Amino acid sequence: MEILIVLMLALDLGMIASNQSLWLDEAISANVAKMPIGEILKNFSINDFHPPLYYWFLNIWTNIFGSRVAVLRFSSILFSVITVYFIYLIGKKIKNKKTGFLAALFLATNPLFVYFSQELRMYSMATMWLTIGFYYFIKIKNKKYKIRDLVMFNLMMALAFGTFYGSIFLIASFAIYWLIKKEWKLFWLTNIGIGLAIIILSPLLLTQIRNSQIMLAQVKNWMLVLGKVNFKNLLLIPLKFSVGRISFLPKIWYYLIGGSWSLIILALLFLKKKKESNWLKLFLILPIILAIIFSIKSPLLQYFRFLYLVPIMALILAINIDIKWQRMMVSGVFLIFSLIYLFNPNYYREDWKGMTNFLQDEKKVYMINSFSDPIKFYDPEIEIHDLREEINDSKIVVIPYGEEIHGIHHEDILNNFNYKKTKEINFREIEAEIWEKQL
Repeated sequence: MEILIVLMLALDLGMIASNQSLWLDEAISANVAKMPIGEILKNFSINDFHPPLYYWFLNIWTNIFGSRVAVLRFSSILFSVITVYFIYLIGKKIKNKKTGFLAALFLATNPLFVYFSQELRMYSMATMWLTIGFYYFIKIKNKKYKIRDLVMFNLMMALAFGTFYGSIFLIASFAIYWLIKKEWKLFWLTNIGIGLAIIILSPLLLTQIRNSQIMLAQVKNWMLVLGKVNFKNLLLIPLKFSVGRISFLPKIWYYLIGGSWSLIILALLFLKKKKESNWLKLFLILPIILAIIFSIKSPLLQYFRFLYLVPIMALILAINIDIKWQRMMVSGVFLIFSLIYLFNPNYYREDWKGMTNFLQDEKKVYMINSFSDPIKFYDPEIEIHDLREEINDSKIVVIPYGEEIHGIHHEDILNNFNYKKTKEINFREIEAEIWEKQL
């Protein structure tokens, strides 16, 4: 009965504000979902940085349930609820039902997990596959497994990799665990699924790598969004795992409050020595170490790429915390940060819905076309024009979103054409500028 309450809590938190505006990456997902399945692989995935499984799923989901924003996001909410249930099963298997309940509660209220339970991207789906796979890993580790358990573990690893390439760091950690334990047979038996997935996806992956190199050469500052190995990106992992995606001003207070809470969580994770949780810490730390090594050459060290580690964090916390007030503190503060995000629209992502409503009268906008998916989703009739084209209109609307990545300076371009900025309107993380031709 207790787990049903937690599952309902996870569902309810996911549903709050689930109709908020799609941001850029979500709009890409929504638009790709409308493409025929064959076209997704042929015309989209080859130029994307992710495997196609999530988009294929979303295509089927859209064809069955439609493409309204709240309906689309409900798929991610379901993935998250299933993940909460399986972390409960894992906690129960490792220790007892109470541990499973606490792990599920910590996960359901975790602010980063709550945020991504709503996002129309592949991270929630990949986290579900990996958490289910972790459940079968526990059964195999305890030597109380059947052939079915091996099949399910391999299947989950293959599905996770087919959903999100970044899953490989946790999958590799499972393999390293068997090597450390000198379990040679289990090493081979548990890597069949990922091996087959890599073989099947390798032609696409090689094409994506070649195309990504071309994009890096063509797009001046694309490396800025990939996640270099630096102090900031390393610091953001424990910070965002503890307080979620929210940020507030002044920054000194954000880092003071968020940093203090992160230190408390880190202390609860690593300063307490419990036999049941010590081995679990390997799977919290090792994927990040592997990602750091990988990111030296191919940057991808962004905190959200490690969402699948949040369930493991919740599990370790549930095992380590014995004192009642500490349990209430962790779940309570997690819930407070989650509610701050959910009930304060200032913390939501880009308001492309509001932007598109503003453009209704104009039906024309100047911006970088590759960043226009949200406008195409909300109103396909709005014309998208490149600033580098010839401009003849007396008044134009400009959205400078993404210009830093492409190394474009629209002010210089428009000043050369004798335009002057007369108005600027903010739509939460994005701006619309009105420019008028000077006579």
